[in-house]
Amino acid sequence: MTDHTQGDAPQAEILSTEDLTTQINAKIDEHPVLLFMKGTPDQPYCGFSARTVAALDGIGASYAAVDVLPDPRIRAIVSAHSDWPTIPQLFVDGTLVGGCDIITEMAETGELTELIQTVGR
Repeated sequence: MTDHTQGDAPQAEILSTEDLTTQINAKIDEHPVLLFMKGTPDQPYCGFSARTVAALDGIGASYAAVDVLPDPRIRAIVSAHSDWPTIPQLFVDGTLVGGCDIITEMAETGELTELIQTVGR
């Protein structure tokens, strides 16, 4: 079963940068599998986000997603947190796994399924 829980990004515009950083870090800690993307799983706004969603959906992964587009600070904070400049970014158990190319390759080899199955063990 796929859970496309959406993040609270639309509220980000009323938060201070410090509060937004705290909220993003809390989401990374809260969700075992979390995708920062452009758009939503149902309506990705770039090809890379669409391919990443397709890879996750293709293996039946349950994940939460946060749209980085409503507030440019979201992307900046996530990129600073992960030291990874591009979006999408997939976190599993609080650790950056990678972006579109890495996730797509891992899905094709079965590594992504194995990794996600270990969540919560």
